[in-house]
This record gives sequence, C-alpha cells and structure tokens, in this order.
Amino acid sequence: MLKTWNIDSKLKDFIMSLHDNVNTILLGRKMTEGSVNHWENVKHDSPEYSLAEKMVNTPKVIFTKTLDEPIGKNTVLAKGNLADEIANLKKQNGKDIIVYGGAGFVSSLIAGGHIDEFNLFVNPVAIGNGMTIFKRLENNQNLTLKTVQQFDCGIALLRYELKKD
Repeated sequence: MLKTWNIDSKLKDFIMSLHDNVNTILLGRKMTEGSVNHWENVKHDSPEYSLAEKMVNTPKVIFTKTLDEPIGKNTVLAKGNLADEIANLKKQNGKDIIVYGGAGFVSSLIAGGHIDEFNLFVNPVAIGNGMTIFKRLENNQNLTLKTVQQFDCGIALLRYELKKD
C-alpha cells in the first residue's frame, strides 16, 4: 500500500498547534469509523500518541442520517439539517471547531458556506483520482491567502480564509 503522508516533526507540531484552540471536531459518518478506530488504538509508545490523545479527548460531532448510536469516545450524533446543526454549534461558547471530513461531508460544508478557514495540505503524491472537496460548489467562494508553509517532508500548507464581502 502506498503511504501518502510522511509527517515530519514540524508538520506534526503544526497539526498539534491547530488543536490548541479547538474544542470540537466535526466528522462525516463515512470517515468516522476509520478515524475514531485509528486514534483510539494508537499505543502509548507511538510517535502519534500525543496527537491521538487530543483526537480522542476532544469532543466529536458525527454528522449522519443512518447511525443510531455514536461511534467511539467523546462523540455525539448530529442528525438534523446541516445548516441548522452548524449554526447551533457556532453559537455555543468555546474554542474553534475543526473539520476532518470525509470529502463528501466537507464538500457539503464548503457549498453551504460553513467553513471560515481552510488549511489545505498539498501532498507530493500523484494518485490520479480521488474525491474533490469542491465538487458541490455552485458559486465562487473568494478566499484570501493567509500563509504558505513548506515542511521538510515535502508537504505544503496553504492557509486561506473565506473573504468577507
């Protein structure tokens, strides 16, 4: 199997720092099982353990129409209208909300104008196909480039904010 993420220490530190201001993770149902299973089974001696702790301990909202019970620790289900559920989450006191997808779920969030900041990781692996997160976008969403950062492993981060009209 082709390994597509070669995370160096600076990239790991950056990903960890993203979570410093986060107290909610959003997941689509399709990504949930694999993601939750992965993070909840990282061993103490793994280099991923500190990130795994954050991923497990941070409350997660699973957006689903089909699940009846949450999967994993610190998870709840959101089964209502996407726009209403997001609006309710944004009204709550707390820190930032981060989205880990999957692609179909993220695509719906983008199309609905629910994402304020994009952290796009460009990975130097050509895979030939895949799912685009912009496939449901019907109107342009103008973005403002905030930062560009290159990591030693070859991954580049492009950080954009949704341009306010």
